[in-house]
Amino acid sequence: MNRLFGRGKPKEPPPNLNDCISNIDSRGESIDKKVARLDAELKKYKDQMKKMREGPAKNTVKQKAMRVLKQKKMYESQRDQLSNQSFNLEQQNFAISSLKDTKTTVDAMKVGVKDFKKAYKHVNIDQIENMQDELEDLMEMADEVQDVMGRSYGMPEVDDDELEAELDALGDEIGFDEDTTYLDDAVAAPSAPVGDPGDSMRGDVPVDEFGLPQIPQSAK
Repeated sequence: MNRLFGRGKPKEPPPNLNDCISNIDSRGESIDKKVARLDAELKKYKDQMKKMREGPAKNTVKQKAMRVLKQKKMYESQRDQLSNQSFNLEQQNFAISSLKDTKTTVDAMKVGVKDFKKAYKHVNIDQIENMQDELEDLMEMADEVQDVMGRSYGMPEVDDDELEAELDALGDEIGFDEDTTYLDDAVAAPSAPVGDPGDSMRGDVPVDEFGLPQIPQSAK
């Protein structure tokens, strides 16, 4: 059968945008090289024309320069067309790649939702709430234990009113205690008499017959 009808040609893979863009860019680069070569030739003719006088010879060079310029314009037009084609294909390729990335993202999100649902099936809200209630009860029990352990023993029972009155009085006494001027008077007082009664002097202080310090007479 194959000998009679021959074998079918193998199917070629569909065109790839990246390959098409690469081919177009390669053609554009080839045209750029041709344009650059024509620019060099055109410059040579222009330099020749600057040095030549008007006449048939200069006109011949001018005709050659015109021909080269026409070729350059043609190649530039082709290059612009290829550039536009490449740009359009790149835009399409970008759009397709964006759609593929979006599809991949959506697929990943779907898998994530499935995994979340599977994991959520193993979570019992009632058990979590009960555990939270138990933890709260345990914390209250721990506070009660701390209160019990911190109790004081053997403390006398005191009426609150009496305790408040004593506290107010204690505040007044503390205020008086802060005044230490009485210590200065005690330091300035004469020293206590030493010796036996009847002595006229007790240290540096004169005394009377009873042993008491004599009060100096004020000058009249």
